[in-house]
Amino acid sequence: MGSASYDPSAKQYTINSAGYNIWYTRDEFRYLWRKMSGDVSLAADLAFPDPNGYGDRKAVLVIRQDLDDDSKEAMTALHGAGLIHLASRPEKGANIKETYRTSGLIHSGSDVVLAKRIGIEKHGDFFALYVSLKGEPMHQLGPPINLHIDSPFYVGIGFCSHLPVKSDTAMLSNVVLENSAGNVH
Repeated sequence: MGSASYDPSAKQYTINSAGYNIWYTRDEFRYLWRKMSGDVSLAADLAFPDPNGYGDRKAVLVIRQDLDDDSKEAMTALHGAGLIHLASRPEKGANIKETYRTSGLIHSGSDVVLAKRIGIEKHGDFFALYVSLKGEPMHQLGPPINLHIDSPFYVGIGFCSHLPVKSDTAMLSNVVLENSAGNVH
């Protein structure tokens, strides 16, 4: 269940989706993708319009072997409660394995806000997480994942409410998708 739209004047995708999770041995999420080969740089500004949504909802950047719900994949996500992680499903049907996690919550005076931008880069068989917490230039966080995915593969953005029967919304804007490494910005 879900929908997606794009506003070219705002350079913003709005994704509505229900789904139990993007984790464990299968994924349920709305996924907007392109079929690609080679190295890839993907980044987006992320936001949740409902500040009271479920804390484990996930706006994601995903590179997957196929479109099956148990696909081999590398992904990074911003959760509704602020967690950012880099994870992979090393084989079709396997459990997701988290490689690196960090808080994407920024304390600004008495306010707490979510990180502004996340990215993922595929360079050969290595996948790395990039973050801009306060609008500074994107920088790599944590170690990369080593995962072989055959070409062609699927690269895209997505969202999951983490609630199978309740839809929620994420906004992903200023999406950068380049068919080369080193262009996450």
